[in-house]
Amino acid sequence: MQVDTAIIGAGAAGMMCAAHAGGKVLLIDHAKAPGEKIRISGGGRCNFTNMYCDPGSFLSGNPHFVKSALARYTQWDFVELVDQHGIKWHEKTLGQLFCDVSAKEIIAMLRALMQKAGVDLRLQSHATDIRKTDSGFALTLHGPDGDTSVTANNLVIATGGKSIPKMGATGFAYDVAAAFGLPVAETRAGLVPFTFTDARFAPISGTAVPARVSAGGTSFDEALLFTHRGLSGPAVLQASSYWQDGAPITVNLDPKTALFDALRDQRQNYGRRNFTTELSAHLPSRLVEHLGALHDLTGNLADWSDARLMALCDALQNWQMVPSGTEGYRTAEVTLGGVDTDALSSKSMMAKTVPGLYFIGEAVDVTGWLGGYNFQWAWSSAMAAARALT
Repeated sequence: MQVDTAIIGAGAAGMMCAAHAGGKVLLIDHAKAPGEKIRISGGGRCNFTNMYCDPGSFLSGNPHFVKSALARYTQWDFVELVDQHGIKWHEKTLGQLFCDVSAKEIIAMLRALMQKAGVDLRLQSHATDIRKTDSGFALTLHGPDGDTSVTANNLVIATGGKSIPKMGATGFAYDVAAAFGLPVAETRAGLVPFTFTDARFAPISGTAVPARVSAGGTSFDEALLFTHRGLSGPAVLQASSYWQDGAPITVNLDPKTALFDALRDQRQNYGRRNFTTELSAHLPSRLVEHLGALHDLTGNLADWSDARLMALCDALQNWQMVPSGTEGYRTAEVTLGGVDTDALSSKSMMAKTVPGLYFIGEAVDVTGWLGGYNFQWAWSSAMAAARALT
């Protein structure tokens, strides 16, 4: 089989690239259906982009690398595409855009675009023996109907990272990069819950609270969820991408710094009430009970001086702890690290030393924040490559 472009990985980036690359395109994936991570994303409604997407919302060894692709195919370009296909959407919070009905609409849109472009989609198939030739690349395609020798002028790797291995995620992209002599930045799980070996939060598992969670000098104000194994919730997932093993994180249970004034006002009117009762007006009662084991919360509110109130509020705003680790790739939404951006063209995503070899999406050392940013990187990096292939 001879094709213009072979793309390995029929996820968000792979399908987007295949639909727009032009020429004869072969798209290969080991799964039974394309876009499986799209299907399960956003609670089944796919948080397909973010209104506020910009380069500052991404982590990479080279923070400038994302600028070209994001500028040349923006979140509004993808929204326009979604609108053209009649997919209804809404903003949830913080600029996060979701399908009104189902994530399957995004998959259907991409499949329709691929069908229109004449893309040859091969599912339940995988590629081996990938090698460079004088005219491009050669590989062996293993599929339900047997093995096929494939030659391609261009090869695009869009197989993502290691996150959620139960869905078939592997380090395939990194192996291909290494085989062609490209450096790979160290990988680790990102957007992932923290764990504590002592199960300290098990008694209050399921309790959620607005909080500011800080790690590595970066803070996020969103919900925090206490779990049997540790900490989760959007604020924690965001902070996890900036956390280094063995480092502390800081939890601020009073991010609006309103607790001191509120308790002081309550003291004037309800001074004879138990302090924990009054604190429970601001924090979940189960959490207050847990905090009682860490701080002296005894007495009536009238017994608490300004200094004592201030000391407690300061402690709640600067609750430091050192996680034992994270849940790892098993539940991580993304993989940090990947194919080193120094080895790729930021304009086309092509390897600088291997003409015709492209890496797009999560396989690259680019990781977005929680909230649609990683999907936007998939769309933008895919279009960067597709335009270079057209």
